[in-house]
Amino acid sequence: MSESMTLRGGWPFPTMWRRFASGGAVVGVFAVLHVGLAPAAAADNVQGKQWYLEAMQAEAMWEVSTGAGVTVAVVDTGVDPSTPSLKGKVLPGKDYANAPGDETKDDAGHGTTVAEMIAGTGAGGSLKGLAPGAKILPYRVGIEGVKGREKGDIFSHAEKAIKAAADSDAKIINLSIGGPPGPEVEKAVEYAAKKGKIMFASAGNEAKEGNLQSYPAGYPEVAGVAATASDGKVSKFSSYGDEVTLAAPGEDLPGWCDADRTHYCPHLQGTSLATAIASASAALIWSKHPDWTGNQVLRVLTKTAGLAGNEKTQSKYLGYGAVRPRLNLLEGKGDPGDPDISPLTNEKTGPSTASAKPKSSDGKNSGKDDAPDKVKVADSKSQEADRSWLLPAGGIAAGVIVLAGCGFAVVRLRRN
Repeated sequence: MSESMTLRGGWPFPTMWRRFASGGAVVGVFAVLHVGLAPAAAADNVQGKQWYLEAMQAEAMWEVSTGAGVTVAVVDTGVDPSTPSLKGKVLPGKDYANAPGDETKDDAGHGTTVAEMIAGTGAGGSLKGLAPGAKILPYRVGIEGVKGREKGDIFSHAEKAIKAAADSDAKIINLSIGGPPGPEVEKAVEYAAKKGKIMFASAGNEAKEGNLQSYPAGYPEVAGVAATASDGKVSKFSSYGDEVTLAAPGEDLPGWCDADRTHYCPHLQGTSLATAIASASAALIWSKHPDWTGNQVLRVLTKTAGLAGNEKTQSKYLGYGAVRPRLNLLEGKGDPGDPDISPLTNEKTGPSTASAKPKSSDGKNSGKDDAPDKVKVADSKSQEADRSWLLPAGGIAAGVIVLAGCGFAVVRLRRN
């Protein structure tokens, strides 16, 4: 099924990005990784569909850390602070979409879903964030799905939002968006890295549609996030390549279907969702270790990920593997290492850091790892032993609900 940039089944399904060649010029459009599908799910049952909470031992982790004291900037379609899950959780942000409304108006429901998966309280049976003690700082940008947006110069909007987030008190920047490379966004990403921010971005949903590399995930200062299913395997739609640093749950999850927000859709999927869970995982660890730098938090996430310790240190499908914050929070694992050296670039962070080049320049991902259907989150011996990503054997439902074709993407939204 094509993951294009429109809304399918009530959710925007962007395709990461398209090329429009004209006289040799390549024009890119930023989009959001949306998902959407199937009939609505009752709000009072939505947490029962968040299968990863049990798999990641969320309840036990919350005894140690809830993400309190950490603010996550969400650069997206906007965040509605009035939902039961987000009341009292959203700080004043800024709008760069040049569209009617402000950063609290979310025409697509994408940004609101991402925010709830990061820091939602779960009030009234709503979505429960993995870091329910964290705060959300919203920045709305002119990506597809924002009604009335200015159609030109979309990269400029993303650049301004990333820079604003870099200058804010937010420690983490969630970028569940993607598109082709652009010099302005690249500069903004470099600026944010020098300010000590951790940036997570969607790897993309185009594994079966050309697997074009998505940015900002493709920039070396950004941790690209792939999606996995409840069986521990990488999602078939999840884009792959050098930009993948980590993986997180991204299939068969509930989320808002539209701007009305009267009900959740039960079977959403996409690397946007996975990115939100990676951001929340970082918030949990940073809250527990407030004196650490972003480099140390991210290093611990990679050191405790599902493939850590494997001979193949980084997979093009899962990066270092699925995020497992509980290994640090509950077991004290993960060496934070040098506070000034980035685990992504191995360079010292700060104003003198040289500008890094994109992870690949041909527009496509490369690599010759195992086929995606053979790569599992539990590939390493350590993870196979503790099954930290998967539910206990007896807790996995006999039949996994088949996603009726929804997919989070980045760039442009399309409605069929």
